[in-house]
Amino acid sequence: MTAAFIRRNDFWDTLKLSECLMGHKHDLMHKAVGWMLREVGKKERQTLTDFLERNATRLPRTALRYAIEHYPEPERQYFLKKK
Repeated sequence: MTAAFIRRNDFWDTLKLSECLMGHKHDLMHKAVGWMLREVGKKERQTLTDFLERNATRLPRTALRYAIEHYPEPERQYFLKKK
């Protein structure tokens, strides 16, 4: 998806595509979205956290789980319970 942009600390495209693909019907797309969001979080945790604060309730469960994989347990539980 947008790994090249993420490597350059340019997260805008990833976040916009993630918003557009939230409603996609295929689980593999949810995994891809979660994976890219997780990569954003590795580079800049606060950007991912801000995105999740706005969108965690709309994000498919698979994407959310992938995105928060590296968060400490209390933060993971916080976002999972927002659903």
